[in-house]
Amino acid sequence: MTLNRENEKTLGELLEGNRRFFEEKQIHPHGSLVRRREVAGGQHPTAVVVSCSDSRVPPEILFDQGLGDLFVVRTAGNVLDDTALGSIEYAVAHLGVRLVVVLGHTSCGAVGATLAGGEAEGHLGSVMKALAKAVDEVRHLEGDTYDLASRRNVELTVAALKSSEPILAPLAGELDIVGCYYDLDSGRVRAIC
Repeated sequence: MTLNRENEKTLGELLEGNRRFFEEKQIHPHGSLVRRREVAGGQHPTAVVVSCSDSRVPPEILFDQGLGDLFVVRTAGNVLDDTALGSIEYAVAHLGVRLVVVLGHTSCGAVGATLAGGEAEGHLGSVMKALAKAVDEVRHLEGDTYDLASRRNVELTVAALKSSEPILAPLAGELDIVGCYYDLDSGRVRAIC
């Protein structure tokens, strides 16, 4: 994975924050009254994080970041819909963010429900429909289908963002979109694509 220098630095800082998290050496940056006042006048996040809405996967905590550091978009299964995509585009076009991290994780309930199949209640069917391609693409592969489907979902989301018109795709070379994967047991985030 080749990133531009600034985005490589930003991703390195996020992964360093994650190292502090899983080693239980968090510094909880940018949480002071001074910082609150600083960001009250405007935001300048260093990265967009597209994450699952799972309560065990809060990006600010996993990356040991503070107020104003991350622009976070969370949906079940980190599924992209028009609202999520519009939120990402806002951060890129209006806030100047140039790194998007798609963060999947182990034991994702949305992926598990899609693997199990069956009827979904209410609007849950739209989440399962969005995850069906990732699940279908790995069903025949050797290994843990649950984990493979979660990882494949990250890869497909990264690819969809990279080709998204009219805002994201034209910024190729300037905007980096990276897939990462969080292990609930270890607490570690790793870049996977």
